[in-house]
Parts: sequence; C-alpha cells; structure tokens
Amino acid sequence: MARPRQHAPEVLHGQVMAACDAWLRDNPVHTLSLRSLAREVGCAPSTLLKLYGSFGNLLQYVNVETLGRLRVAVEGLEGADPEPRLKALATAYWMFAQHEPYRWQMLFDYPLAQEGELDQRQNDMIEGLFVRVEAALAEYQPLMGELEARRMARTLWGSVHGLVQLGLNERLGVWQGQSLEVTELLDQLLTTTLMGLKYGPREP
Repeated sequence: MARPRQHAPEVLHGQVMAACDAWLRDNPVHTLSLRSLAREVGCAPSTLLKLYGSFGNLLQYVNVETLGRLRVAVEGLEGADPEPRLKALATAYWMFAQHEPYRWQMLFDYPLAQEGELDQRQNDMIEGLFVRVEAALAEYQPLMGELEARRMARTLWGSVHGLVQLGLNERLGVWQGQSLEVTELLDQLLTTTLMGLKYGPREP
C-alpha cells in the first residue's frame, strides 16, 4: 500500500472521484465508507480526512461532479421552440436519473454544502438549470413577469422531479395492467401547464 505522503492531492482527488464513480454505478452511497474508499485508492483513511476535512465534504465533491454531468445532459437543447425545449429538458432529467440512479439520489440524500467554494459551485449549477427553465417559460409567455417566471420554473420543476422520483421507485401505479410511463406523464404535465400559461399571466 502506498504511503499517504506519496499521493499528490490532485492525483489522489482524481483517484477518489474515480473510485466513487465506480461504486455508484451499482451501489447506493450509504453502502460506501471512508475506510473502504481509502482501501480502494491505496491510502489511509486519515489521508482522505486531511484532504477533504470530512467524509461528508468528500461526498459533496461527488455531488459537484454529478451536477456537472447533469448540466452536460441538458446542454444543446436551446435551439428548439420553448415547448419542445421544456419537454426535452424534462426528458433529459428523467433519462439522467435512470442512467445514474445512485448519483442522482445522492444529490437529495445528502444536504448540499452550506458555505465556501463548494456551496457556490453547487448553487451556480443548480441555478443554471432553473435559468434554462425560466428562459423557456418567458419565451413561451412573454407577458409573464420575472418573479412569476422564477416561481413557475421552480413549481414546474418540482413537479417534474416528483414524477422522476416516483418513476424510479416504481410508485406511479398501473392502468389496465400496464405501468404508467414517466415520459408520458411528463409530457402531460408540461402540455397542461403550458396551456394554462397561454391565458392570463399575472404580474405578482
């Protein structure tokens, strides 16, 4: 086993993130421990504590990587008209959660960072997703005020998130013996919401 002092911080960080990635492909984060992670990368647990401060902070770096992957997943959807763009964003969110279920769930199982650089990086990435939704809503209904668009983006995405969570947990129920499809429910949600926005947007 390599001695802790032989690990350059940036090299060790890369190894740790790679080990977490490999683990989260098939396992939930609550089955991962600092000791097993240290063993995987070939250092002492105290070395990881020295680098990250705590196991919780280490997991926040994993969350930053996850948010970065989510941002990549929704990039390139700006060219469409607002309605298909919003539907594409929702579908991309669902597909990401399906392909990276343990990473996705970890975002919500562990509180995000509360201060410092990690907090700012996480907030910037989350805000970037909301800004995409706000921009599409404002383009769809130009009479919508800025605050109303901000509120609606979060209300709408909260509904999208709920359907995705229920879909992953297979809690959406069945109809005539067939499971209800998340993609169809997302389409219905967005179609209904956007239809309502055509009539009478109000300034708060």
